[in-house]
Amino acid sequence: MKLEEQLLVRSENKCELCQREEPLKLYEAASGSSADDENCLMICNKCHAQIEKKEEPDSAHWACLTTSMWSEAPAVQVVSWRMLNRFRGESWAADSLDMMYLDEDRLAWAKATGDHENDATVDLHRDCNGAALRTGDTIVLTRSLDVKGSTLNAKMGTVVKNIRLVEENTEQIEGKIEGQTIVILTKYVRKQGS
Repeated sequence: MKLEEQLLVRSENKCELCQREEPLKLYEAASGSSADDENCLMICNKCHAQIEKKEEPDSAHWACLTTSMWSEAPAVQVVSWRMLNRFRGESWAADSLDMMYLDEDRLAWAKATGDHENDATVDLHRDCNGAALRTGDTIVLTRSLDVKGSTLNAKMGTVVKNIRLVEENTEQIEGKIEGQTIVILTKYVRKQGS
């Protein structure tokens, strides 16, 4: 039986963190080691997006950790511990962390990413008004911009459709203006419709 099939049986086709019955994906809680049922779990898209800090944290969604932290699956315990630490400033998460026990090896595994030292804040691409930007959005330039290495001048008010986020830099997006793909700073754009 393939690993994903094993995990679907273990999880009863539900997210192993929040118990949602929706499309699930395999998530590896340990990087660098071979994927097996000890270090992997099945999670929903919402849990995945928030674990990977691609979406604003939703404390109400993560109340599920008070149950998932008791799972017998090591990967579920480790991810639950990491996420509880992101919300450690809230009483429900602090109480759960006080009750939770991980042996020395699992605790070292949970701490290996350093994620437990971070809070739940997320660095998202945001426009000049603070609205979150997503790949495929349409934006409007709030300032005229000279494009480096080109004679192109992108005028204020120019609409740029179907933008792409620059993954490693939340202050930059890419878009096409007059057929040319350029990098645009997010502080000079406004999401259309916001």
